[in-house]
Amino acid sequence: MPATHSTVAAARRRRANPAATVLACLLMLALGVLPVIARSSYDWGLPQGMPEPVVPPDNPMSDEKVQLGRHLFYDRRLSRDGSIACASCHQQERAFADPRRLPSGVDGQPGERNAMSLANVAYLPVLTWSNPMITSLEVQALIPLFGEHPVEMGMSGREQQLFEGLRTDPVYQRLFPLAFPEEARAGDARLYSLASLTRALASFQRSLISFDSPYDRYRYRGQSDAISVSARRGEALFFSERTECYHCHGGFNFTDNLVHRRQPLAETGFHNTGLYDLDARGTYPAGQTGLAAFTGARSDMGRFRTPSLRNVSVTAPYMHDGSIADLRAVIREHYAKAGRSANSAGRPSPLRSELMVGFELEAGELDDLIAFLSALTDERFLNDPRHADPWKKP
Repeated sequence: MPATHSTVAAARRRRANPAATVLACLLMLALGVLPVIARSSYDWGLPQGMPEPVVPPDNPMSDEKVQLGRHLFYDRRLSRDGSIACASCHQQERAFADPRRLPSGVDGQPGERNAMSLANVAYLPVLTWSNPMITSLEVQALIPLFGEHPVEMGMSGREQQLFEGLRTDPVYQRLFPLAFPEEARAGDARLYSLASLTRALASFQRSLISFDSPYDRYRYRGQSDAISVSARRGEALFFSERTECYHCHGGFNFTDNLVHRRQPLAETGFHNTGLYDLDARGTYPAGQTGLAAFTGARSDMGRFRTPSLRNVSVTAPYMHDGSIADLRAVIREHYAKAGRSANSAGRPSPLRSELMVGFELEAGELDDLIAFLSALTDERFLNDPRHADPWKKP
């Protein structure tokens, strides 16, 4: 439950004054800074009251694009040796996260970060653990496909091989023209292209909407028996000033990173929770320095994006490097002790968030917190056939 980099008072002011965000958006809209967002005809299947995600104007949602993207997402032929698909590191039964501490690419080289859940990724304004510049799913798709540090799917320099394979596949010969009819009229070069590939993948990922957990039914649909008494006690503890969890894991998506149609001015949060402190100066391991790797600022050392807690009980292991195996250890050995590094070194990191103050749990309270977090699991989402592998034979 990462804490914010701001002070407690500032965090409370921000939560207590949503009108300020609305006013800022209206002002920016009047000044022409924000575009007018046209309503989509795509059926998101959202429960009443949930806002629509923001969609790029050059990639409107459609069922045909989602279906093409679903096939691409599960297609191992998008990797150099046919061994890895997007779904290899984003598994549906894990809320499209990875049960491994770190993913592994086609060369067996381990990745640098634990693979994050894609549930409700359409509401996230930044898309990686620490790179503030990756704000588009269309752009993010290029990293696993063609990235070389580390190598993931290993398709750098093999673009023509990739597109030829798509162009000659009977399934894609049907799906690509349906998803991109304008490009189909312009010929194969435009239809089977990087632009079409990444837009389809992004559309499928945006369709991964998860709002049917027991907690959703309890909190938003008035089903008082949808969660246990223990989970209700855990909810009260989670949203209390004792634990401070909600300051960074608040809102309908349980994160302080949020953008949607009603809030086009994005909220972002990167935080240092005191996971590491190698030298009493707050230093994190090489290659794991978080936002500081992009800003060069010492104060950004160890700051990582707050993940959503939706479906958190099935997304182990935890933290940016997958270094904590289960939720009990996350709460008991890290957050309750105001940061794992403070516990091991006997002193807090000077760069640790000011909301990482630690807390003591009375008998049964850890179980209550776990019960609440488990109530955020959307079983229908984890088993929804619309998101499943379309290549898998029954």
